Amino acid sequence: MLGFVNEGLGALPGLNLQSLLELIGQFLFATLRIGSFLLTSPLFGARFVLLPVRILISVSLTIMVVALNPVLPSMELIGSFRGLVIAFTELVIGISAGLILTIFFAAASLAGEKIAASSGLSMATAVDPTSGSSSPVMAQILMLFLLVIFMSLDGHLIVIRTLIESYEFLPIGGIIKSEPIISAGINAAGLMFTSATLIMLPFAVVLLLLQISIGVITRSAPTLNLFSFAFPITMLAVFFIVYLSMASIGNGLSNLADDAILSMQEMMESLING
Repeated sequence: MLGFVNEGLGALPGLNLQSLLELIGQFLFATLRIGSFLLTSPLFGARFVLLPVRILISVSLTIMVVALNPVLPSMELIGSFRGLVIAFTELVIGISAGLILTIFFAAASLAGEKIAASSGLSMATAVDPTSGSSSPVMAQILMLFLLVIFMSLDGHLIVIRTLIESYEFLPIGGIIKSEPIISAGINAAGLMFTSATLIMLPFAVVLLLLQISIGVITRSAPTLNLFSFAFPITMLAVFFIVYLSMASIGNGLSNLADDAILSMQEMMESLING
């Protein structure tokens, strides 16, 4: 420490400040990809994650990136057209990686909303802690169940490691193509609807058979009040199906989390190859 002080006594006072500004510029370029990913990812970008916590995670990961990647863009690129292109590219990479995960995670919410709409549980709504909007309770249960499975499988650590390793194979300032991002988004949307259909398929079959049975009963006994016994039976049937199929739903959500991570990694690999 004394050597550093003695060395700086004979130097101009602005030299150390210039190196500090250079480090801040490199830190700014390095944090764009990580910050945009944390903003759009389903777990780190949730409303229950406080903004100071999100900023702390972003800064901590950026320090690791700067330490592992000594070759970073210069401070002189800030404000230039080349710097704007680099910043836009970094934002596209981070937002695309986060949105791929968000699209897959939306399958659980979509399945829960359709189950609630077909069983009469859509009236039971609450504020969703992940998005801050009002949604059916069934959708929130499946979404939180998926988040718990994702964290229990260390999925959050896998995606962070994938994002950090992407700086080594896809350095800052590299050129990417838009075709892999568009195709990955389309494939993720298709798999989202497929996964949501598979999750709600047992509920749809049981509710269809139940509605047919209720229709036969009301046809044979027209004096019965449909609202007095049809709605309670339907709601109880949904709760009974959830209880019986919880293990299969957990396996399906586990496969959904694996597909989300694999799709994100394949998109990053296609950008590298591109």
